[in-house]
Amino acid sequence: MPENDLPTVVEADARPMNMIEAINDALDIMMTRDPNVVILGEDVGYFGGVFRATAGLQKKHGRNRVFDSPINECGIIGAAVGMAAYGLRPVPEIQFADYIYPGLDQLVSEAARMRYRSAGEFTSSITIRSPFGGGIFGGQTHSQSPEAMFTHVAGLKTVIPATPHDAKGLLIAAIEDNDPVIFFEPKRIYNGPFDGYYDKPSRTWKGQPGGLVPQGYYCTPLGKARIVREGSAMTVLAYGTMIHVAEAVLAEKGVDAEIIDLRTLVPLDIETVEKSVEKTGRCLVIHEATRTSGFGAELSALVQERCFYHLEAPVERVTGFDTPYPHSLEWAYFPGPVRIGEAVDRLLKD
Repeated sequence: MPENDLPTVVEADARPMNMIEAINDALDIMMTRDPNVVILGEDVGYFGGVFRATAGLQKKHGRNRVFDSPINECGIIGAAVGMAAYGLRPVPEIQFADYIYPGLDQLVSEAARMRYRSAGEFTSSITIRSPFGGGIFGGQTHSQSPEAMFTHVAGLKTVIPATPHDAKGLLIAAIEDNDPVIFFEPKRIYNGPFDGYYDKPSRTWKGQPGGLVPQGYYCTPLGKARIVREGSAMTVLAYGTMIHVAEAVLAEKGVDAEIIDLRTLVPLDIETVEKSVEKTGRCLVIHEATRTSGFGAELSALVQERCFYHLEAPVERVTGFDTPYPHSLEWAYFPGPVRIGEAVDRLLKD
């Protein structure tokens, strides 16, 4: 089995979890292990968050460590920056990624620069959790995927899990990291993997390899990609929800593709990407965010720079469109099986 693959979880203490439960478990473990870990955000306390990811934590750890904030994203992140400077490890929640923009200046000008501007005297050990992406009919203000914006900022790390197993391990690693981490949670797969066929019955994480989560503490290192499946026909680079859509399409088409779950965009496991593309000679990049200046553009450039003489066809991208996320035409915007299938066919023809 590839070293980057999910372990075959056979531990007696492992149990099925959805992604919300895995995130809640990670937060609980870190709050128990480290009294400096605190949680803040809109409705995260008594109510337990709009998706219930912080349910029960205020009751267990107290109101001084899990507390509600005003509806003020700039204030939430600004307060977290101050807490981190005093030695705490705040985990603020931005209820939807679409509302993170008012706090952008605090993230870019303060959190990301803290270590550099203080010559290492201060760190900004903040983990900003936020649900992102579409697939739930959230419309233009509850469906955005702004990950590329944060990968452009020196000093920020960007993490996106695709399974409950990784969500727990990566979140623990993010909280322990001394630098600020943007932790985007693909809300379409909170309760189960999604194959892109929206008209089929939904699935749960029960019985899925990535849905079996060990109890207790474990850490999934940032900057280490996961090889979802090995193959030789092409390399598929994706993250979050799109991992499961890509798996379904390639299985249906019978294509022997190597699928890589990037897990973290910054730091990026470029060595795993490079090794795979050199083997397959073809590369398909998939993400839900808009196409122009999306993270797929960076991936395409890196593959071209590092693997040019191994490529047998141009790098293909399947992405969202350069429009606001539509409500009534959600599945036309979403990079689904049809568009991914067409890109696979184009790659194999060249």
